[in-house]
Amino acid sequence: MGAALAEARAGADRGDRAHGSAATLDDVLVARAHDQVRTTGDPTAHAVLNVVREAARRLGQERLSGVTVFATHEPCMMCLGALLECDVDNLVYALSDPGTGAVGRSQAAGYGRRLHVVSGIMQAEAADLRRAPAGRGR
Repeated sequence: MGAALAEARAGADRGDRAHGSAATLDDVLVARAHDQVRTTGDPTAHAVLNVVREAARRLGQERLSGVTVFATHEPCMMCLGALLECDVDNLVYALSDPGTGAVGRSQAAGYGRRLHVVSGIMQAEAADLRRAPAGRGR
């Protein structure tokens, strides 16, 4: 989660939302990314999607079985769909997002049954980034 928080800081420093993500395989960091929606104008450039793309590229495979994705914020429906579609095994996130977060709702509906989820890890640190001064975060 430390790498995801560092990426969130990097994204905020560049004028994007303070959302970060990291991916590991066998406890080895294989990818890290932050939101780039504002800086690229690409509405799909969320931290989780960016880390999935980078992990697949670095591992040379479209299926990410065995991979754990860490995220500073609860993934939205688009990001959750990508995690399920590429067979990520585990998701660990810091902050729940009752507005756009989809993990809690999908778990209740049974959609996330292939994905083991842990939430609330380093929640205070992620919340501090969310409250960053104007121009940093959110």
